[in-house]
Amino acid sequence: MLLISIAVGALALAGCSSGGTGGSSALPPVIVDLGEVDGTTVEVTEGGTIDLTGDDDTYAAWTAEIDDPDVVEFVPGRDDGSAQFNPGLTATAVGETGVTLDNGETGDSVTFTVDVVPKAAGGS
Repeated sequence: MLLISIAVGALALAGCSSGGTGGSSALPPVIVDLGEVDGTTVEVTEGGTIDLTGDDDTYAAWTAEIDDPDVVEFVPGRDDGSAQFNPGLTATAVGETGVTLDNGETGDSVTFTVDVVPKAAGGS
């Protein structure tokens, strides 16, 4: 029983160790609902991602037109046979850009602004 407690404790500590100094800790995604994003501004940290949720049926049918493709990159939704992945955006550079998403199956369209901000200095 003690061995299980030690192993569980070690896993808990390992899970909390991200965010140290200079590590390559991943940023959590910014979750955005496709049904609520139209006309808004979404802020994301450089290197972060935006997970576009809210379309469980036609998530792979979304495409993007990005005003400044140097600021964000579109990642299409997909199904790899074992999991389904929402469409999203990856913040590649500090700046601001307009994004228009169109769904070829439903005819839905949303337009919003993405504001990519710099990573915090010094990390914590």
